[in-house]
Amino acid sequence: MGEQDSQNNTLACNTTPRVYAGSQMSCQVDNPTLQALYPLESVLNIMRILQPSLSPIPNTTTFGEAGSVYVQLIYAGVEQFYCEADTCTQTLGNGTSSANWDCQNLRCTCRAGTTFCGGFPAANLTSVINSLAGTLGIHCDALDNSTNTATCQFQQKDLLTLFPPSGLTLNGCSFGECVGQSVIDTSGNIATPDTMSGKSLSGGVIAGLAVVGALILLALLFILFGYIRQRRARNKQQSDSSGMKVGVQWEGITYSVDASSSSFVLFRTHEERTVLDNVSGSVKAGQMMAILGPSGAGKTTLAEILAGKHKSGSVLGTVKFPANGSSTGAAAPRIGFVPQQDVLPPTLTVHEALLFAARLRLPENIKDIEKREMVEELMAKLGISSLRNVRIGHNENMGGKTRGISGGEMRRVSIGLELISRPDVLILDEPTSGLDSVSASRVAQILHDIAHDPTNPIPVIASIHQPSSKLYQSFDSILLLSHGRALYSGPGGFAPSEYFARVASDVVPPYPPGYNVADYLLDIASDPNVSLFQISEKGKSPSVDSPVDEKPGIDSAENPQVYATSHGDFSSPPIASSGRHPICTTTFLTQLQVLAEREWKILQRDKTLFLTHVVVASVLGVFCGGLYYKIDTSIAGFQARVGCLFFLGALIAFSSLSALYNIVETRPLFLRERSSLYYSPTSWLLSRFIFDVVPLRIIPTIIVSSITYWMAGLAHDAAHFFKFLFILNFLLGASFNNGGVALLLSALSALYQMTFAGFFVHLSSIPPVLRWLQWLCPLKYTLEALSVNEVGSGLLIQDTLQGVPVSVSASLIMNLVHILFRTHLHLKLMHDH
Repeated sequence: MGEQDSQNNTLACNTTPRVYAGSQMSCQVDNPTLQALYPLESVLNIMRILQPSLSPIPNTTTFGEAGSVYVQLIYAGVEQFYCEADTCTQTLGNGTSSANWDCQNLRCTCRAGTTFCGGFPAANLTSVINSLAGTLGIHCDALDNSTNTATCQFQQKDLLTLFPPSGLTLNGCSFGECVGQSVIDTSGNIATPDTMSGKSLSGGVIAGLAVVGALILLALLFILFGYIRQRRARNKQQSDSSGMKVGVQWEGITYSVDASSSSFVLFRTHEERTVLDNVSGSVKAGQMMAILGPSGAGKTTLAEILAGKHKSGSVLGTVKFPANGSSTGAAAPRIGFVPQQDVLPPTLTVHEALLFAARLRLPENIKDIEKREMVEELMAKLGISSLRNVRIGHNENMGGKTRGISGGEMRRVSIGLELISRPDVLILDEPTSGLDSVSASRVAQILHDIAHDPTNPIPVIASIHQPSSKLYQSFDSILLLSHGRALYSGPGGFAPSEYFARVASDVVPPYPPGYNVADYLLDIASDPNVSLFQISEKGKSPSVDSPVDEKPGIDSAENPQVYATSHGDFSSPPIASSGRHPICTTTFLTQLQVLAEREWKILQRDKTLFLTHVVVASVLGVFCGGLYYKIDTSIAGFQARVGCLFFLGALIAFSSLSALYNIVETRPLFLRERSSLYYSPTSWLLSRFIFDVVPLRIIPTIIVSSITYWMAGLAHDAAHFFKFLFILNFLLGASFNNGGVALLLSALSALYQMTFAGFFVHLSSIPPVLRWLQWLCPLKYTLEALSVNEVGSGLLIQDTLQGVPVSVSASLIMNLVHILFRTHLHLKLMHDH
């Protein structure tokens, strides 16, 4: 940069025969033989291109390939023929002002119907001119300072025969070339590709490198900060919460949802449907409660509210967690919730799934070897040790593709995912639904053992749909719901039947001896008499609320630690009254590491989608490259180049729609794990970017772009090729959507981008009311950037229009079009005003 700044970049006019970048010369043809046939004035215009990169504005002030010559003969103001040659070399004569040009591959074309080419039949030179070929020499003497002109010789083997001994003489040749003074001072050697060592980078490249460097620096700082937090969390002293025993009390739980009859706001009639109505109850540590009731009674809703899950309706009431053996300021109780559906990672084994949960849900100060031991103990407790290395597979009820473990085994794995976090309260939504009697009894026995653990008893609450007699007898207490209201809340066993026989013998049929108590209660709740609700409201139900204070260690009179949720706030797991919000157990860096490990395993084991993307990208690359194979530099070829760029941009936009498949497939798992505070959405998105966007989006984009780029013959240099890849991947980043957008809307979005990209319709012809939409179209910016990248490589359009040769820089055309468009827009605005 220092060397470049010290140079004199003032523009100068070179009027000597020597060429530095690209020079124009114009000469008089004063040959007696030709003047005898054609007496009017003949002028030969020659453009010599040596190093177009030295021009002040490459491809604009000078255009053409390096080492080329273009010749044009004008007779009486009309072009007669034109020639071109390439592979030219310049040799300086005595003194630096004289120069000799020697070129190869001369080609000349006579313009039919002109004076030289058939317009004067007696002296038709068409065959002579069209046959000119081989080498070409343009030798110019030193400049005459008095006239500022020089004499040159136009030499070709046929012309040497016609005009011996030195060929066609050109008199009064004048020269003109606009070039930087520094180029003249250094004899034109500062900008040649071989000798250029200190060339400055363009502003765009510098800005791009600055952005990339800043992003890398931020990433390194972020990793360093995450590492410090991770080490601090792992070195934190472990807190002992094993002696903490928590009960659950809920009072006046009421939940209502909007049941408006119309989806239009103007015509909507506001109605509310009550799902739960003033439901109360309690469970002590070491007890297992069953929530019974027919379908639609509100069992699942109550379980989710007790677990602190987000509800869209209106919630009223209070949930308390009276605790014993906890110190002041202890952490809020951990609530484990097992949903009805088993949403598990299908490609992981049982051990890997439980270890994944342990690493994210247990504190970081617990060593990894201890977490592994806890997983092994839990698997033995759940009776799934034999399934340690068996992949979970897909759930058939969820539309699964591959079978793995059975439904009962899946349910035990789901319970294990919650137990691994050592919850203080475990809540389950219909844990036995869809299981056979043997599997259901095994799950119930596991829950019973968990609740009555001699060292760490916890309250277990499960909503149950039509349990068997054996399953029913395993519960310590029962909550019977009907139409969202509690008919009974008290001890289990035969106590409910005795209760109804005592308080409602006139409205409830007697209990048949030997009949399943659960079925008897469901018969009552299916079509209850109105008086049963009145009895419940009078408080005659033998609720287990009062015995909560009777159990040793759960005595509110001794001022235990109480955790409660506020009225109407059940959007998150229950928290302490101090206002602390639930956060993930592990740090961000740990979350990212564990998620990345799982995503890598999934990518390794499910290669179908990745291989499909690679194969399709290769096929499309060959197809697109064959469609635009070796595009020429004619006007039609330029249009084909733009079409090729648009085709690639549209292809990338549509290929990003395949991300919807992964989003739909992984969304239930993400929602379950996120609701259980496994990780933050940011860490999940970042891991998905690394192991979804990179292998399934970026790599296929590079494959299809690389194949098409070189087959189509676009700009043949590394700098423009990598810019090309960067622009396409920018479009990919703008098109890829991590939300659950419907496929139809995504397809319409891609079609919208194609419409406003400026390829199918001229943007200025779009009505003003819709024209502004072009600025929201990523494909428009991509197509413009790709076009500028291709044109900026020095693309030269060479064609013939109605017999007239055209050789013009594509960059110059784009600049002219831009100027004309701005002028047209300015005039139109003036006209409108």
